[in-house]
Amino acid sequence: MKLLIITAVSTFEKPIKSALKKAHVNAFSYTRVTGYKNISDQPQNENWFSSNIGEHESILFYVFLQDELVDRVNENINALNKQEESNSKIHVAVVDILKHNEF
Repeated sequence: MKLLIITAVSTFEKPIKSALKKAHVNAFSYTRVTGYKNISDQPQNENWFSSNIGEHESILFYVFLQDELVDRVNENINALNKQEESNSKIHVAVVDILKHNEF
């Protein structure tokens, strides 16, 4: 079992939900979060948060998956990132679950 964590700016909410559905993920959780990046040393045109305070509305998805579904989701997210022309990308992290309750 794996814990899949997906973060992105909130404009990617619908494409991420579609990518999960396409991978046959039937249940997941998500929440809105504030993304932050220290941009004091970056030129304004390189700041994907698009403000000088370094904050942006973001979204966090998390889902417990069987190993075989993780690859499907990753493929779908990679496809989304390849077609996206902005500096902002969808980020995916996978964490091994060592112990879990049986469902």
